[in-house]
Amino acid sequence: MTSPPQSAIPATIAVAFTGASGMPYGVRLVECLLGAGKNVWLLYSQVAQIVARQEMDLELPSRPVEVEAQLSRRFDARAGQLRVFGREEWFAPLASGSNPADAMVVCPCTMGTLAAIAAGLSQNLIERAADVAIKEGRKLVLVPRETPFSPIHLENMLRLARLGVVILPPSPGFYTRPETVQDMVDFVVARILDQLQVPHELMRRWGNPDTRGAES
Repeated sequence: MTSPPQSAIPATIAVAFTGASGMPYGVRLVECLLGAGKNVWLLYSQVAQIVARQEMDLELPSRPVEVEAQLSRRFDARAGQLRVFGREEWFAPLASGSNPADAMVVCPCTMGTLAAIAAGLSQNLIERAADVAIKEGRKLVLVPRETPFSPIHLENMLRLARLGVVILPPSPGFYTRPETVQDMVDFVVARILDQLQVPHELMRRWGNPDTRGAES
């Protein structure tokens, strides 16, 4: 399969943090996207603020402008490269199909958010942005962190997958012989970046001489 033309590679990517466990995946994804020169539009739920504090000792202030300044400093983003929007900021560009992001990732994604997207509820900006991505035919990647999956969860994921949404559970492989938690985080983030066609060097590629074992 040949690589897509350069014009097909997204330049602006929306990332949403929701209240599922797995905040290190989302934060690392934002870091890698900014490092790759992509523009990032960030959304986060109220529960995501709690999870960020619990899992990473990361304080996400309630005011989006403060989060924007904080993460821009942390990841050395250029001016305007990272924009953060509030949950009810309906005049944000990604609320409309006239100005959507090139791609969107919800990472981590709660089952509640996934269900709302599957039902087209659009009750907040995260759900609306995902709805726009689907209707406009843009790449949408959901990273659902739950176990085990109930029949309801699986039916919602199947419904979205049939619409072209990528369902990417954060399931790290061990054939790369991870030595740290960060290695396992990077494995999952690498798979997300692959879906976005964003080059990276976060993990050894399958088939390289230094890769042992078998891919699951």
